[in-house]
Amino acid sequence: MIRGVAIIGTLATNVWVFSHPWGLLGMLSAPVLPGESSSAAATQWALMALAQGKFLALLSVTFGVGLEIQHRSAVRQQRRWPGRYLWRATLLFLDGVINYVLIAEFDVLMGYAVTAAIVSFVLLTRPRTQRVLILAFGGIHLAVMTLIVLTVTAFPATDAAVSPPETESPYATGSFRDLAAFRVDNAVIFRAEPVLIGFLSIAMFLVGAALLRAGVFSAEGARLRRRLMIAGAVAVPVDVALAMSATSAGLLLERYVVAPVVALGILGVVVELCHRRGTHGWFGRRFTEIGRVALSAYLLQNLLGGALFYGWGLGLAHSMAAWRVPVTAAAFLAITAVVALAAHLWLRTFPVGPVEWLWRAAADLGSRSRGNTPARGPVDSLPS
Repeated sequence: MIRGVAIIGTLATNVWVFSHPWGLLGMLSAPVLPGESSSAAATQWALMALAQGKFLALLSVTFGVGLEIQHRSAVRQQRRWPGRYLWRATLLFLDGVINYVLIAEFDVLMGYAVTAAIVSFVLLTRPRTQRVLILAFGGIHLAVMTLIVLTVTAFPATDAAVSPPETESPYATGSFRDLAAFRVDNAVIFRAEPVLIGFLSIAMFLVGAALLRAGVFSAEGARLRRRLMIAGAVAVPVDVALAMSATSAGLLLERYVVAPVVALGILGVVVELCHRRGTHGWFGRRFTEIGRVALSAYLLQNLLGGALFYGWGLGLAHSMAAWRVPVTAAAFLAITAVVALAAHLWLRTFPVGPVEWLWRAAADLGSRSRGNTPARGPVDSLPS
């Protein structure tokens, strides 16, 4: 269920990238379109603040949880670790390449695949060592972000480095093939974020593994969840203030420093609600279904976003730019509904999502080619 919440939460962030006439380049230079009214701009900043960075961090934590579960499974079955998991990480990286070139330039799968491969070895160390590494990697990330924020504040003109060129946007006029070529040509800019947050991703993966070991999902983990919720609650007003500042420095601090803390609070809240109210309500079942087909849902929602907003589809980013805020909000609700319905209908017949099935088949094939017997199980079949 947590993974389903994280997947839909990433859509709440990415949908603003889809709806910008210049896509990710436009969002990096001018998130709010020129000419927007003050009320529309304030509404956009507020809506973006609800999701910005938080669910990316939450998704990172769930990957760490899943990685620790698979590590436990390998130990329990006396299989070599990381062993064949490195092949699974390679397949996830290839999934990310496909998603990046053909669907969305803000893909997270490639970065997660590299991070998962690194963390799979770190899980061989003692829990105490892992806690030290969380602080170390988190500290390095904080130092890097501080340096970047100071640079951006001192030299605001550096924002021009990511400004879109004075030509027609390929998102508005280009074909599907043209847009794929555009992503390849701008890979250095588009792939900068996974490198920028590399240390943070490792830390969040390890945090997920540590929280699982600490029992955050169990009934006995109520005290830990309360601590997470308190930390998140303290971070929320800081997060909102930075988001509404509408400055490059503020947005960097919000997305990459404060939002991960808020994400831990969201984790605590959702798990606590699950314990108190169960997971069998209507919303609980929908998020659980999305979480079960997380990889398929992630790719589907990105594909639907492109079909709605890009020139090869309906082209709403260009034609409806004057109504961007309400159109973007409506698109988020529509895509979420389609993804939830698709997950529900698919799981009525099949046990795993279509991309998960292909991914597992390829992983099993790789294991057999190496002379290993692939383990079966509901958790082990998932990418994370």
